[in-house]
Amino acid sequence: MSESFNITDLLLSWSNGDDSAVDKLMPLVEAELHRLASRYMRRENASHTLQTTALVNEAYLKLIDQRAVNWQNRTHFFALASKIMRRVLLDYAKSQKRAKRGGKALHLDISEVSVMTPAIKEEIIDLDRALTKLAEFDATKSRIVEMRYFAGLSIEEIAEVLKIAPITVIRHWNLAKAWLRLELEK
Repeated sequence: MSESFNITDLLLSWSNGDDSAVDKLMPLVEAELHRLASRYMRRENASHTLQTTALVNEAYLKLIDQRAVNWQNRTHFFALASKIMRRVLLDYAKSQKRAKRGGKALHLDISEVSVMTPAIKEEIIDLDRALTKLAEFDATKSRIVEMRYFAGLSIEEIAEVLKIAPITVIRHWNLAKAWLRLELEK
């Protein structure tokens, strides 16, 4: 049985209440979660906040807390992982910004963080605002950007999750990139 089918089977078992499936699932998805987080982190400044391992750990903890999700397949799992990674990075950027203004200090092990410049914090927050604004009038484009940018899913994988043709994903992706470019330049 291929690993992809095994992940899908474990996700379905987990959806059906088999909590032991989560323990079997982690070793299979851990490497892929690291690859997705690494892909995202490579796009960021070298002095970004979290290291890949810390991002993966946070995302995984939030993923296993998803009790009500009716998992469809591995692509669905990784699409949700991308959304969670976005949220983790955004929450961290916001907490850093609050701390700078005298908010409650965030205590992290020094091995889990590197310096996050104010510009990088603003970029993450601005991207989230733009994606939220995009979602208000075109949720599909927003989800496609999220899955491509945060999870590095392929056009085919996104098409599978959204149940649309790959050419439609490409069209939405290109229009969303153009819209975001204009929105972020404001």
